[in-house]
Amino acid sequence: MSTSHTLSRLIWPGLAVFGALTLSAQPVLAGECPADKIKPNARQMVDYKPAGVTDVTLGAIDLGKQPAHLEGRELRFRKLTIAPGGIVPWHSHDDRPALIFVQQGEIVEYASNCIDPIVHKAGDIRPEVFGTSHWWKNLGKETVVLYVGDVRKDPHDHNM
Repeated sequence: MSTSHTLSRLIWPGLAVFGALTLSAQPVLAGECPADKIKPNARQMVDYKPAGVTDVTLGAIDLGKQPAHLEGRELRFRKLTIAPGGIVPWHSHDDRPALIFVQQGEIVEYASNCIDPIVHKAGDIRPEVFGTSHWWKNLGKETVVLYVGDVRKDPHDHNM
């Protein structure tokens, strides 16, 4: 039997099993509120102050000076570091869309539209858009590092 025929007999069954598993697997969205847990006003605003969190702007672009001409908008890129027990206080993204990348650690989000807390782990990306109000807490023993890209309208808006 030729080498290519032997390899074919070994590779194709493996690829078939891989394909079947891939097609039958349900998509898993890390750090999302399960569909059956989404509910408007599931969680009310809380008045926790920032604790154990640093927020450093790494760079910003005035979008009014770019070809898109989004006057009064700024694209920011920031790094948030949250110590164990640290809190990112309640804030809204109704006028400030953002993408959060969890670079290190695990953090819990308490969203206004989700009955259960949402756990975010290293490698997760969380979109924050209109209708998102929430706060976050580091319940673990490891420092959490988040990278945040957001579009800010009010230069005096210092919400995390």
